[in-house]
Amino acid sequence: MFSQLFQKKRGTWKDDALAGLTTALALVPGSIAFAFVAGVPPISGLYAGFIVCLITAALGGRPGMISSAAGSLAVVMVALVAEGDRRGGAGAGFEYLLLAVLMMGAIQVLIGLLKLGRLIRLVPHPVMMGFVNGLAIVVFLSQLKMFREREGAVVGDWLQGQALGVMLGLVALTMAIVYLLPRFTKKVPSSLVAILVVSLIAAFGLPTQTVGDLSSVQGSLPSFHLPGVPWTWETFRFVAPYAVILALVGLIETLMTLQLIDELTESRGKGNRECLALGAANLVAGAFKGMGGCALVGESLINIGSGGRGRMSGVIAALALLSFILVGAPLIDRIPIAALTGVMFVVVIATFEWSSFKTIGKVPHSDVLVIVAVTAITVWHDLAVAVISGVILSALVFAWKSAKHVRISILKDEIETRVYRIEGLLYFGSVRDFAEQFEPGKDPGRVVLDFHEARVCDLSGLEALQALAGRYRKAGKTLEVRHLSPDCGRMLSRAGDLVRITVADDDPQYLIARLPLRSKGADRKRIG
Repeated sequence: MFSQLFQKKRGTWKDDALAGLTTALALVPGSIAFAFVAGVPPISGLYAGFIVCLITAALGGRPGMISSAAGSLAVVMVALVAEGDRRGGAGAGFEYLLLAVLMMGAIQVLIGLLKLGRLIRLVPHPVMMGFVNGLAIVVFLSQLKMFREREGAVVGDWLQGQALGVMLGLVALTMAIVYLLPRFTKKVPSSLVAILVVSLIAAFGLPTQTVGDLSSVQGSLPSFHLPGVPWTWETFRFVAPYAVILALVGLIETLMTLQLIDELTESRGKGNRECLALGAANLVAGAFKGMGGCALVGESLINIGSGGRGRMSGVIAALALLSFILVGAPLIDRIPIAALTGVMFVVVIATFEWSSFKTIGKVPHSDVLVIVAVTAITVWHDLAVAVISGVILSALVFAWKSAKHVRISILKDEIETRVYRIEGLLYFGSVRDFAEQFEPGKDPGRVVLDFHEARVCDLSGLEALQALAGRYRKAGKTLEVRHLSPDCGRMLSRAGDLVRITVADDDPQYLIARLPLRSKGADRKRIG
């Protein structure tokens, strides 16, 4: 497994090294800011950034993807930390959070072992577009806070006058360098050059906020620490709901980011392996005072855009972040917030699916509704709720449309026999429309339903066929079906005596056992 660290399929060692360094610079303010959001010590966010990024880069299923402390998790953590402080006093909330991170990691490992990562394939493309748009807006809104006066975790008024002008000017300069430099050379990441240039300009005494104004990144190596909470059933009952939500939010953001990077790099990651790696990373993070994390769309795009394709880009980013914590803090503290904000604004522009505006009027209105709904819920509520809501909404739209697409036509019409061709899906949503299209009193004595172009999807469909057969029996006629799909045959076999449907003799898919016609329920044949 570790040998894959040294396998180069795309890109170069230089690309990975420079991309990792650029990404590490972007991880510093994000990790600190997310720790402030969650209400935990800033060093906890940096530890999470190092541990989660290192383990997922080395062991995960998506080379080039960056994982670290995340805002989507922080907005859930803040409620747990606040409640924990109320239960156990000041500082207790952080200890409860560490236990939740451990449980979150265990849940994610279990999901990976059960190979449930493939469920991300059930996410429709409109949901994916809404997810990406929502995250882009969330990242943009988070960067607006950088235009406020700050002293550590304390946020003041909006910048004004010269301070605002300098901030806007440095942000614009950063974005200009990121966009224009690739036109002249692509040998170095434009984001890294922009950060260095703006930092040098700001060093000449410009009045602008730096990373050190948020919190110094100076620290020591993370040390082993078990959560200092009562290890009782009551504690686990309190923490478990938060742990489950954190696990789901982290996996959803990670797997959808994986899918996004797959599209950008025209390659394919391994979702289940990423679940295992993320779970292991959070287990380690929780045991070393880290606030946990998941994949980050913005930083992953910075890494990919800077040329990072292999696992070493993520490993280098993690090691660079650790070096910042141990020895490089004085230099990192002097990086202007404006430079990092400018880079993130470029990420926002690149992340947002601008093509979603072009879909209006060209795709079904239901797809546009799903995109807008997922985007709005992601911004105003929660990523997991947004994606789950989008999937449910897409499923309901599909069920509604499919319910109207059961088509029935006459294939053969004789004096004693009439054969109907059935087309579409027969399931709980379409059974009513299906049943309403038959009039037993107007049909001949023998009616055959040909399912060669149709599928019976569930027990509701089987029950609809059985009920229709009962209507024909009351009219003194027989109803038979043929060309049922193999999966329907297996469904019938499992149903046993619950459902008995007459299958025509010319059905080539099944062996038919005739039953003697002695009673009302005996004029049927069973799958043999």
